[in-house]
Amino acid sequence: MNAYVLLILGLAVGNAFLDILIERLNHARLSPQLPAEFEGLYDETEYARSIEYQAASARFDIVRGLVMTGAFLAFWFSGGFAALDRTAGSLQHGPVATGLIFFGILAAFQGLLSLPFAIYSTFVIEQKFGFNRTTPRTFAADRLKGILLAVILGGPALAAILWIFERFGSGAWLPAWFSFTAVQLLLLFLAPIVILPLFNSYVPMPPGELKNAIEALARKQDFALGALYQMDGSRRSSKSNAFFTGFGRFRRLVLFDTLIEKHTREELLGVLAHEIGHFKLKHIPRSIAFSLFSSMLLFWFLSLFLGNREAVAALGFANVSVHASLLVVGFLYSPVSRALSIIGHALSRKHEFEADRYAREACGNPEALVSALKKLSRDNFSHLTPHPLKVFVEYTHPPVLRRIEALRS
Repeated sequence: MNAYVLLILGLAVGNAFLDILIERLNHARLSPQLPAEFEGLYDETEYARSIEYQAASARFDIVRGLVMTGAFLAFWFSGGFAALDRTAGSLQHGPVATGLIFFGILAAFQGLLSLPFAIYSTFVIEQKFGFNRTTPRTFAADRLKGILLAVILGGPALAAILWIFERFGSGAWLPAWFSFTAVQLLLLFLAPIVILPLFNSYVPMPPGELKNAIEALARKQDFALGALYQMDGSRRSSKSNAFFTGFGRFRRLVLFDTLIEKHTREELLGVLAHEIGHFKLKHIPRSIAFSLFSSMLLFWFLSLFLGNREAVAALGFANVSVHASLLVVGFLYSPVSRALSIIGHALSRKHEFEADRYAREACGNPEALVSALKKLSRDNFSHLTPHPLKVFVEYTHPPVLRRIEALRS
């Protein structure tokens, strides 16, 4: 048997098994006893509902993972990849167009398969626990906009990558990565003014005490605040958040309307001091650099398997092509991708601790941010005692109790 068949099969099943193991271990850590730090913040019924929400989400993730893995295996062993390749090639539009058609149809299949899960998550689980505020019309519009963006932005980027590898062969990984990087950096600048407004309404924060306090905090920290906006997060969910986005004159500080509604001015300043800390401590460029390094490894990895007949034959392809090699690399690269994501998450958790310390110094005491973190955890039904393996593999933020401990230490 083709060794690549066994390798891809082992990776697919192994990843699914690891995900299930992580979810089960994390579920077992749900404690019916409320941590002492949160006493008085939850009532008994509310905490029980948060545990129920975490359990329902874990079951949903396990089922979704099993279905997606099973669908991939069924499609693979029934000759689906080979049939799709023949269909795309039969149109005789050249190798680049053939690759675009192949991945376009594959993405459509995946989108249709994932659609019932997105509907169930939004209109059953999130609805049941009081989070969902998305209407069917908004949900459908979001999906259509996402597809349109994928075609407009992703299509030309994929076409460029396919063309570069078709033209220059395995040695093209570096110019292909440069092209990909240029698109990524351009999107970072354009997202705040072109992409994000397609999904949410952003209005300048009105004059008042909160805006004055935020501007005073920024001046005190010698931070060029940029534009200050309020986002209609309540249009889709009752969950809260705040974030910085963009660079230079395109930079925006965005607060969800739900965040403003549920938190005091001091708590909001603690959250914003944390976000300012990410900029002042140069976390953003470090994260971008790590992301670009990870994508460079992916393109280099692709160059190793470009033209490998045995590798593409493992998925049923009769002929070697760039798009077939790209698909195979997507599966073979999964353990490298998992390892890089673990490193990236660890770096992110380190940055969160550092930004928390910055916020503590900026606000003069830790309690404003501690109070905000506790409310956010309560309002979002966060897992208060996650399993260490779940944190190690998937968490970009430290568990809330660890953050509170570090803030006060």
